[in-house]
Amino acid sequence: MVTPRLAASLNATLNRAPETMPPGLHWCLAPALAATRDLAADGLPARGGFLPPVDLPLRMWAGGRLEVHDAFRPGDAVTRRSTVSDIALKEGRSGPLCFVTVAHDYETPRGPAISERQDIVYRAAAGPGAAPSLDLPKPQWTTHVMADAVLLFRYSALTFNAHRIHFDRDYCRDAEGYRDLLVHGPLQATLLMGFAADIEGRPPRCFDYRALMPLYAGAEFTLNGARSASGLTVWTADRAGHVAMKAEVSW
Repeated sequence: MVTPRLAASLNATLNRAPETMPPGLHWCLAPALAATRDLAADGLPARGGFLPPVDLPLRMWAGGRLEVHDAFRPGDAVTRRSTVSDIALKEGRSGPLCFVTVAHDYETPRGPAISERQDIVYRAAAGPGAAPSLDLPKPQWTTHVMADAVLLFRYSALTFNAHRIHFDRDYCRDAEGYRDLLVHGPLQATLLMGFAADIEGRPPRCFDYRALMPLYAGAEFTLNGARSASGLTVWTADRAGHVAMKAEVSW
């Protein structure tokens, strides 16, 4: 259910106007409700239910694509239908990878609202990997976001996300090889969608995004945007200018 309280809570977390319908709200709807005793060591629901029991210990949100058919409205009852549409094993520079693609379809009583492809990657090797080399245009718009523990906590609470990479520094360092807490992939995507909507003056219809490297908490990062042939190219970058997530946005 799209309640005014839920929308206002996400807006407050993102420092957006309280009366608007925030982009990315669908990621706060119908999160998996696994009992605490049924969580895996990483804090996520144990595998073997809906998601396949991939025999690789670490998992991350790798990207996806959203097509918005109709905006949510306060009071909407939302139905989500989810399907595992593809499983692919690959060999990466750091070892074996398994990519799981999940299709989500969101509907309201008016009909289809959002079609989503979600890409999840499972891996064996810990650590952040090398920063990718990208040919991006000079940003025409840039804004700064403070990635502090409060922002991560509030977003985790809204999405019922207990993944320890977002709140447990010891786990990040010792189990997954990261130097600090990580900013959520869907949080970055949500911020970029809102950023694009503010530039264009209306919510995007299509948002195609990919996570490229981890974005660490504890410092400011930037949201950047530039015009493209189809609309906007937007991306997040850390203080050193390394791109963490890139998206193509169209209307």
